[in-house]
Amino acid sequence: MEKRDILKTRVTHIDITSFDSTPIIDAFRGMAFQARNLAGAADIYERMLSDPDCSVILCLAGSIFGAGLKTAVRDLVRNNMVDAIVSTGAIMVDQDFFEALGFAHYRGTPLADDEMLRQRMIDRIYDTFIDEEQLRECDMTVARIADSLDPVPHSSQEFLWEMGRFLEREGRDGDSVVLECFRREVPIFVPAFSDCSAGFGLIYHQYRRGSGDKVTIDSVRDFLDLTRIKAASKETGLVMVGGGVPKNFAQDVTVAADILGKDAGMHKYAIQITVADVRDGGLSGSTLREAHSWGKVDDEYEQMVFCEATIALPLLASYVYHGGSWRKRKPRAYAKMLEELRE
Repeated sequence: MEKRDILKTRVTHIDITSFDSTPIIDAFRGMAFQARNLAGAADIYERMLSDPDCSVILCLAGSIFGAGLKTAVRDLVRNNMVDAIVSTGAIMVDQDFFEALGFAHYRGTPLADDEMLRQRMIDRIYDTFIDEEQLRECDMTVARIADSLDPVPHSSQEFLWEMGRFLEREGRDGDSVVLECFRREVPIFVPAFSDCSAGFGLIYHQYRRGSGDKVTIDSVRDFLDLTRIKAASKETGLVMVGGGVPKNFAQDVTVAADILGKDAGMHKYAIQITVADVRDGGLSGSTLREAHSWGKVDDEYEQMVFCEATIALPLLASYVYHGGSWRKRKPRAYAKMLEELRE
């Protein structure tokens, strides 16, 4: 098959504003297992949005934007239901920024011949296909942005801010989360920034600069800045999709604040959607009650939901969107606050 015959049906992003999940979440509340857990998570997210003192930190891991959840998260940002994001690099760069450049993810199959795909420069994520040649263009666009910046250390949040500025000028897809966060002054933190297309672009930038001055990424500044957001908030709530580095990074700021002598307290609210197992000691599946033992998450309003994100997140996001509590929230504009602190 020709490449164009394989990459022909785009993944469609779900629109949480087009349906109201309130009836099904209400029905789940009387059931058991993960249905009832998802209803509990929806109630806690609603509490976060109704609490005028609560800042909401959204944590994202997994290939969820390429799977069709990009617009759902964009609508959470657009409607003031998120105050900061902690994410993997792949979600924000390989998936969101990539599509904002005019590229797409395509419907495929896990039964495909992977050697055939490799020969045609098609990458597979389970049942989703990506054009590797287009990803290379994304890499080089990141290199261009790095070339345009002062050759000094930048946090991932600062670099993503510049990526949003680039999309404001040259982007081709207005559904971008990176662009929406830029417009609404919502900071995005990617602690492992080199572990994605950004990494390829940055090593290309650094390699060409040789021994000269070059852009580097300061992950410690990310940690300090997210800790500053925690300290500036009376209360905080975590909405976690997946686990890994974003989950731990966001939870750790409570300990960091304590080390800095800030009385920031634990995260008052926390929910997590994951399919990871709790029994192997890994972080992604570790319960929020376990995090309480570390002084990271309070144990009154916490809920684990063991469900795949493409099923659970649209229902959760639609529920809080149609609940309308976000209409009374004031934007935090934490990106502006961080910029002012660095001046």
